[in-house]
Amino acid sequence: MTAFLLLILAIGINAACAQQKDLLHFKPNAGTAKGKKVVLVSGDEEYRSEESMPMLAKILTTHHGFETFVLFAIDPKTKQINPEHQNNIPGLENLKDADLLIIATRFRELPDAQMKHIDLYLKSGKPVIGLRTATHAFNFNKDSKSPYKHYGFSEKSAEWKGGFGGLVLGETWVNHHGDHGKEGTRGLINGLEVEGKNPILLGVKDIWVPSDVYGIRNNLATAKVLVFGQPTAGMTAESPVNWHKTIMPVAWTKSYQLPGGKQGQVFATTMGSSIDLKSADLRRLVVNAAYSLVGLENAIKEDYNVSPVGHFEAHMFGFGTYEKGKYPKDYQ
Repeated sequence: MTAFLLLILAIGINAACAQQKDLLHFKPNAGTAKGKKVVLVSGDEEYRSEESMPMLAKILTTHHGFETFVLFAIDPKTKQINPEHQNNIPGLENLKDADLLIIATRFRELPDAQMKHIDLYLKSGKPVIGLRTATHAFNFNKDSKSPYKHYGFSEKSAEWKGGFGGLVLGETWVNHHGDHGKEGTRGLINGLEVEGKNPILLGVKDIWVPSDVYGIRNNLATAKVLVFGQPTAGMTAESPVNWHKTIMPVAWTKSYQLPGGKQGQVFATTMGSSIDLKSADLRRLVVNAAYSLVGLENAIKEDYNVSPVGHFEAHMFGFGTYEKGKYPKDYQ
């Protein structure tokens, strides 16, 4: 067999191995590498995080030099992405040496072997970006014996009230303040934070997204609210705001600390569905937050590239609308 045929065979074997992987791994070019590792965790039934997280990862890697890993809700029988399978997100061990966690899960009840990686990461005080349904990222059955059941969104104990969303991000699931599926969100940039030259808002000018405003009961007294959200009377960027509804925080930063853990920093936004991230300004907000949380805020530029790499098809949010039969490699 010629050397050429051996090379082709080796490439084919490597490709076949890659197709069997249950996650995506993007490495930056040596000349652009920031030396930072980001783990992006998808897994929600409604807002198509299996689309948005690969898109964000490719932006962070290709344009900004971050090494990224994208994890998915995987059906262990078919090895396919299935956001409705709530009990399996392989690859969380990559959090061990990660510099940033970006999470967009909804009502997950993961096994102890997977939850321990999240727990150890958070106890170390490393930074977190939470998108949309991350306020209710986990949901454990009331009869669960899991030592991590306090991560559930409805946790009532004083130390863990609101679970992961309440303790880490600053708010758990409350309600749809906007009319879900009929009202979008007009982002109102907090001028005080702009005047204070908050680097996360650098270059962020105008945000409108189709996802509605979530209700917030926690006053986020220790948080810096970067963007408020006003429901819009319609589902287009031109729709007028609904003046009959109050504004709510839709993006903020804060610190967090698990019992017995170290203090860490958070950026959270109740925006962030796949179709929301068609907004260049929302993408910029998230990318800026990534820079800031890993200690590179001085590198943030007002005009750096936040365009999707390759084709990005964002589907409208909704239950049962995910593309069936997809493997992680299909989002490569």
